[in-house]
Amino acid sequence: MNERLFNIYFEGGEEQRLDKFLVTALPELSRSRLQALIKAGLVTIDGQMARKVGQLLVKRAQVQVRIPPPQPSDLTPEAIPLDIVFENADLLVVNKPAGMVVHPAAGHSAGTLVHAALAHVSDLEGIGGEQRPGVVHRLDKNTSGLILLAKNDAAYHWFQNQFRARQVGKMYLALVDGAPPTPHGRVEAAIGRDPAQRKKMAVVPPKKGRLAFTEYHTLQNFPAHSLLEVHPITGRTHQIRLHLAFLGCPVVGDTIYGRAHPSLPLNRHFLHAARLTIRLPGEAAARTFEAPLPEDLTRVLEGLDNGHR
Repeated sequence: MNERLFNIYFEGGEEQRLDKFLVTALPELSRSRLQALIKAGLVTIDGQMARKVGQLLVKRAQVQVRIPPPQPSDLTPEAIPLDIVFENADLLVVNKPAGMVVHPAAGHSAGTLVHAALAHVSDLEGIGGEQRPGVVHRLDKNTSGLILLAKNDAAYHWFQNQFRARQVGKMYLALVDGAPPTPHGRVEAAIGRDPAQRKKMAVVPPKKGRLAFTEYHTLQNFPAHSLLEVHPITGRTHQIRLHLAFLGCPVVGDTIYGRAHPSLPLNRHFLHAARLTIRLPGEAAARTFEAPLPEDLTRVLEGLDNGHR
């Protein structure tokens, strides 16, 4: 992929910081990415290298930004089969299986969704100057369903802005132990680190965490379980699992926030990202993507149905 060159004109008037001006002029790049380009000497003002990210633009000037080709990722692509729900030049929508970690991290240096995507996409433009897909949102290792990966900076920020503005429709299917206090409802409870176990999250007082909102709707009742349609409005870590446990109806198979021993024969928690509604770059109307309930979860539901008859 070749170097890209942008010539932008600051028209004068009210003085403005260079980095703030560039964020407005090049919205497809993050402020941190633009600051890195300035520090690397890749931004000039009237032919002179910019001195610092906060340099003030006062009078009319030509600002030139050079974006070098993306550097190869230090990750090794892995030819892991992926269930691709949708793909174009900007994104991948993947139906992630349970058990697959999304992003490389300590203890997960291989076999992740990112490794698989690197092998699948041969012409990846990359994110932040590196040839790797942009993980716009996350799914827990043992949560199956829809996840979106951006192929370039412009798409990454397009999607991030929609998630920040809560303009993305997300629907999960969750089977829970017991039943929520009302058939339909909304949970509003802050989430933060568990003060007793720092590797876990917890519902905490508002001043000690970040507010989180989850709406739910009961689809089916069983003698000891309920199938819920869940809509997380915010996107906090472990939000759905925590909020449902907070209601007294933890997700079946969730041994961290629910029962230590699953109430049904299941090797993971019963949580599936079934539907995602979002606007794609350059499109005015939102699109909706769907992923059917996987086999292991379908078997559990069928077992409940048969036992209920």
